[in-house]
Amino acid sequence: MNRFTLSILIVLLCFVSGAVQAQVSTPKYSNEFLNIGVGARALGMGNVQVAFADDATAGFWNPAGLVQLQNKYNIALMHSELFAGIAKNDFGSFAMPIDSSSVLAVSVIRLGVDDIVDTRRLQNEYGYIQYDSIRFFSVADYAMLLSYARKSNLIQGLTLGVNAKIIYRNVGEFANAWGFGFDAGAQLRRGTWQFGVMAKDVTTTFTAWTHNVEALEATYQQTGNDLPESTAELTLPRLVLGAAKNFTFSDKITGILATDVDFTFDGRRNVLLKSDFASVDPRVGMELAYAQTVFVRGGINNYQQFRNFDGGMSSKVQPNFGVGFENNGLNIDLAMSSINGRDGNTANAAGLYSIIISLGYSFN
Repeated sequence: MNRFTLSILIVLLCFVSGAVQAQVSTPKYSNEFLNIGVGARALGMGNVQVAFADDATAGFWNPAGLVQLQNKYNIALMHSELFAGIAKNDFGSFAMPIDSSSVLAVSVIRLGVDDIVDTRRLQNEYGYIQYDSIRFFSVADYAMLLSYARKSNLIQGLTLGVNAKIIYRNVGEFANAWGFGFDAGAQLRRGTWQFGVMAKDVTTTFTAWTHNVEALEATYQQTGNDLPESTAELTLPRLVLGAAKNFTFSDKITGILATDVDFTFDGRRNVLLKSDFASVDPRVGMELAYAQTVFVRGGINNYQQFRNFDGGMSSKVQPNFGVGFENNGLNIDLAMSSINGRDGNTANAAGLYSIIISLGYSFN
C-alpha cells in the first residue's frame, strides 16, 4: 500500500511540474461544489460531521471515520436538487474493510445543470428563425474520491484517513478541466466525546482548464471579448475542526450535539469571523434517536450578512431539518435546507430550498 501511494505521488508531482507553466491563479471558491455536502443525515444537521461521521459518506466528510463501519460492505447514495430543481447534486459511495484495522472506499460526486439551451444558431444567414438548429448542453462538475483509513497503533481511539481525489469539470463543448488533490483527516474518541479534524486540499488542489477556441470564437467576436486561454487553478487548503458529545436520556432515547468550525484561507468570505488571512465559519447540529431506528435532526449553518435597501446591515443563518429510519442495515434519510428571505421572512423565499434524499445499505 505504501509503495502504491508513493508511486501515485511521484506521477502527480511530475504532472504538476509540467502543468504549472500555464497561467496559474488561486481564485476564491475554487472547486466549491465539493463543499456543498453529501448525505441527508449530514445536510439535515447543517453539514456537521467531521467528528463523528461513521458510514460510507465518511469518505467525503472525514475519511478517518470509515474505520467505524459496522458491517463489511457499505453503500451510500444521495440525490438532491438545488435552486428549485435547476441543479442536480448526486453522490454514491462504496466502502469495505481490507483487514481488521483499515478500510478502503470509493466515492463519486456529480453536480450539474442539464439541458441548457444553445441558441447561437437559431437565426440563419438570411435572418430566418430555425428552431431545429437549437442545441442543448450540460454544465457539470465531477469528483472521484479514493479513501483509505486506518486505526492508530499508538493512541487508543485515534483513527487516521486520507483521500486522493480526481476532478473533472465540463462546460458542454466549450471547456473542460482536470484536477487532483489530497485530503487528510483524523478522529479521536474519548468516552462520550468525539473530536475530528479534516484538512481539505492539504497540498492544494490543482485544476487545469482547456478551452475549445473554435466553439467559442464566433460568440466572443460578437461580444468583443478576448478568447480565453488555457489556465490552471489552485484550490487553497481549508481546515475543519469538529467536536461532538453523545447523550443517553433513557434506554431507547439517545442524542448527539456537535459543532464544526470551518477555516478558509482564500481571503475574506461572508461568514461570522473574517480577515484577510482567514475566514471562520461555525456550524451546529444535533440528532435525536429512538432505539437507533428513528432519527430527528436539525442544524444551523451558513451565517451571512447582507445590506438592506435602506443601507443598513442585517444577518441571517440557514436552518436545516431532517428525519431518518434505520433497520437491518438499511438507512433512509430525508433532509430539507431552507434559506430565509432577505428581509427575514421565509414566505418571501418561496422555492429557495433543497430537498435531499439519501439511502444507505450495509451488510456482511
